[in-house]
Amino acid sequence: MNWEQLLSLKRFGDTNKRLRKEQDETRLGFEVDYDRIIFSSEFRGLQDKTQVVPLSKTDFVHTRLTHSLEVSVVGRSLGRRVGQLLLKKHPHLESVHGYKMNDFGAIVAAAALAHDIGNPPFGHSGEKAIGAYFKDGNGSEFKKHLTEKEYQDLCDFEGNANGFKILTESREGREGGLRLSYATLGAFMKYPKESLPKKPSDHIVDKKYGFFQSEKAMFQNIASELGLTKRSDDYVTYQRHPLAFLVEAADDICYTIIDFEDGINLGLIEEEYALEYLINLVRGSIKTENYSALKTTEDRVSYLRALAIGRLINEAASLFMKHEDDILAGKFETALLDVSQYKAQIKDIINISIKNVYRSKEVINKEIAGYKILNQLLESFGEMAHHYFDNKMSNYDKLLFSTLPETVKLSNDSLYQNLLAVCLYISKLSDTNAMLLHKKLQGQIL
Repeated sequence: MNWEQLLSLKRFGDTNKRLRKEQDETRLGFEVDYDRIIFSSEFRGLQDKTQVVPLSKTDFVHTRLTHSLEVSVVGRSLGRRVGQLLLKKHPHLESVHGYKMNDFGAIVAAAALAHDIGNPPFGHSGEKAIGAYFKDGNGSEFKKHLTEKEYQDLCDFEGNANGFKILTESREGREGGLRLSYATLGAFMKYPKESLPKKPSDHIVDKKYGFFQSEKAMFQNIASELGLTKRSDDYVTYQRHPLAFLVEAADDICYTIIDFEDGINLGLIEEEYALEYLINLVRGSIKTENYSALKTTEDRVSYLRALAIGRLINEAASLFMKHEDDILAGKFETALLDVSQYKAQIKDIINISIKNVYRSKEVINKEIAGYKILNQLLESFGEMAHHYFDNKMSNYDKLLFSTLPETVKLSNDSLYQNLLAVCLYISKLSDTNAMLLHKKLQGQIL
C-alpha cells in the first residue's frame, strides 16, 4: 500500500481526480467529511444512546455522542502527531502532492467521529439482541430464504457494518450516502472483510466484519481506489487502511480511561483504589503540588485522565511509526495498544471496569430490558417486512408500514434487503424512542 492512494480525496460519483494541492485551504475536503458527519441526523441520534450505563440520568455519564466527540478529539491529536512524523519520513507527500500534517488529523478525526454511528440502542447488548433474534429467535425462520452470508450478516449484526451502510447507502436525493472521501471511509473500516468466514484467524481484521452483503460492491470499489491489499482470493477481505489503526487506538484510549472515570464518578469503583491504577499509568508525569491542591474526586480523576490520555496518544503515535513499514506491507496483525509498554496497566484498568461497571446490576438490568424491547420490535417489523416481500400484508402490517419514515424502502425483490432496512430503522432509534415505540406496540401508550 502507498500513501498517495491511501489519502484519496475521491468521493462517490466523482469523474475527475481530486488533487490535494488544488484544495481550498479554508475548507479542505477531509474537513468537509467531519462537517457532513456532525450535521447528519444519524450522528445527532447518538445523544440518547448508551455508551456504558443505559438510560442514565447522571450528568457524569457518557453517551455515544459524547464518547464519539472525545474519540474524535483524541483521534485528531493522534493523526496530527503521526502526520507530522510521516511527512518527515516521506517528504514528497508534502512537496509533490501538497499534503499537510493536519490532513492526517482531519481524516482520523472524521472517521473517529463516525465510529459508533451504526450502533443500535442499548450499547453492544443491542447488537447481540438483534443477532439473537435471527439466530435463536423467530427470525431464524428467514434462514431458508437467504444466502449463507446474508443470514450471517443478520445473526452477527455488526455496528461497524451498519455504520458503513449509513455512511455510504444511496437513497433518493442522497446518492452515495454522506459522500465522504474514500480516505475517511477507509480509516473508518476497522474490519475490512465480509461476515463469512467467521474469525478465520487471530489477525485483528478477522475479529469482526465491516460491511453487509448489500454494500459489498461499494466496499470493493473503495478498497480498489485506496489500493488496500487483498488478503484472500476465496472471500472478500483486505488489509486495513493504516489510519484505521489510529482510529482504533483513539477509541481504545477513550473507553479504557473514560469508562473507568465514569465508574469512579458513579461510585461503582472506589476512588482510592481506582486512582492508584491511573497513577500507575502516568507515574513520573504528575506534578505533586498541583495534584495535592485538587479537593474533589471529579477534579483528581480529571487531572489523571488528561495525563493518561496524553501519554497514550504519544505511545500510540510512536508505535505506529515504529511499525509503519509492516502496516503498509500488511504484516502488522494486532491493535497498536496491544504491543504497548503500558499493556499491563491498561489491562488492569479494563478488568476493573468489566467487573465494577460493565457487569454492575444497573447495567445488566437495563441490558436485559433492552434485549426484550429490541426482540419485540423485530418480531413486529420483521414479520411485516417478510409479509411485504410475499405480498401477504395483513391490516396490522399495513398499519405498521404506515409508521415507517419515508427513508425506509421495502420491496418485493429481496427479503434480505427488507430485513436489513428494518434493522437499520430500529438501529437508528435512540434508547428512549426504542422504549416508547415498544410501549406503543404493546398498547401501553397512544
